[in-house]
Amino acid sequence: MNGRMPLASRLLYASGSLGGNALGRSRDLWLIFFYLGDDDGDVERKGAAFAIGAVLVIGRLIEAFDDPLIGYWSDRTRSRWGRRIPFVLAATPFMCIFFVLLWIPPNPGETIGNVIYLFAIFWFFNLFSTLSGGPLESLLPEIARRNDDRLSIVAWQVAFGVIGTGIALVASGLLVNAFGFVAMAIIVASVAFVSRYIALAGAWGRSVEASREIYAAGETVDRLSIWTAVTTCLRNDQFLVFLPSFVLYSVGVQIITGVLPFYVEAVLGRDEPGQMVSILSGCAIGVLLLVLPIGILLARRRSKRQVYGGGMLFAGVYFPLFAIAGFLPGIPVVAQGITYALLIGIALAPVQTFPNALIADITDYDTVRSGQRREAIYYATQQTLEKIAGAAGPGILIALLALGSTAEDPLGIRLVGPVAGILAFIGYLVFRRYWLPDNVTEESVAEARPA
Repeated sequence: MNGRMPLASRLLYASGSLGGNALGRSRDLWLIFFYLGDDDGDVERKGAAFAIGAVLVIGRLIEAFDDPLIGYWSDRTRSRWGRRIPFVLAATPFMCIFFVLLWIPPNPGETIGNVIYLFAIFWFFNLFSTLSGGPLESLLPEIARRNDDRLSIVAWQVAFGVIGTGIALVASGLLVNAFGFVAMAIIVASVAFVSRYIALAGAWGRSVEASREIYAAGETVDRLSIWTAVTTCLRNDQFLVFLPSFVLYSVGVQIITGVLPFYVEAVLGRDEPGQMVSILSGCAIGVLLLVLPIGILLARRRSKRQVYGGGMLFAGVYFPLFAIAGFLPGIPVVAQGITYALLIGIALAPVQTFPNALIADITDYDTVRSGQRREAIYYATQQTLEKIAGAAGPGILIALLALGSTAEDPLGIRLVGPVAGILAFIGYLVFRRYWLPDNVTEESVAEARPA
């Protein structure tokens, strides 16, 4: 298991990010607009807006507490297929079904029935998404023990994730315009279904072998209560540095993504936002792909820590410029929007690339400290706290849009950039205290630890 992971296995496992990104980004981009957008593209129906916002925030908060339960369960599972695979196999079909149901509300227009329906379906979608995605992510430190394998996998995850993001941010808009939201959801869910099972094929052999080694060596986790398991993670000093920085950075990206349909209608003056959202997103994704090899090369030559921190700093400086994109005199508004979107790819690259590899290093650090293998509870605790904080994303966006989201009054849209930039910059300041080396062993930790 300590040898190099075959390239084919790395590619197959990494391809799972395609489906996850397609579902998650499509939801982030279109769900609020689907339930609130109208022919004028504004959000003047304050009651409906805040009802939907409350549903999404509460739904994410409830979902957040599923993660540690699932991670705790996965770490302690013993089966002939290992600790993680049974969860992914069973939950993936339900995840895809409930994603489609999100876009089939029972009533036309704005009704309390639709709000209740959204709450229920949103919760079930998030539950099965966690049951499928959490154990899949937790496979990384098990099947890839070497830093070069981890960097290779996360690089390919970004490449496949960009394809998934392209489906969400580019193709989804074209599908919505051509066929409607339900057809878009069915196509995206089908892609996610296939992608996730292909990922299992790449991880299957090494995952089963790793689980057998863990069982034989007695490296399964102590029979701690779930509360003790979570609080043990929160006593890991490097986890406590990484976690808030990642959460703040992610929320900033989330609200920048979510505002795009409103920006296209109110600022760029397009009545049907799908095509222009696709163009802007395609520009950002294209630049992300161009800078990805550079980022991986810099991470190999320097460290994941430095590249990830640099990306947060860039986002903190660049996101606020969204406030002026489309408002400079003498320059066509569409040209301003496209120009701004191009460099967003640089800000997106680190948050798309390195978090899973950094968490894998943190779980290795935990093993050095405790002698146990409890990867899933770390990924789950990260997801829980990210979702608790990330639940604020829709709330922040809707609150900003309530300040102005029309062509006559775009104040709320303009404020999204500065708010996202402040979040990313605070994340950068926090992350400066992260010091783990890329290859985590007792010797490297002792050498790298600050005096």
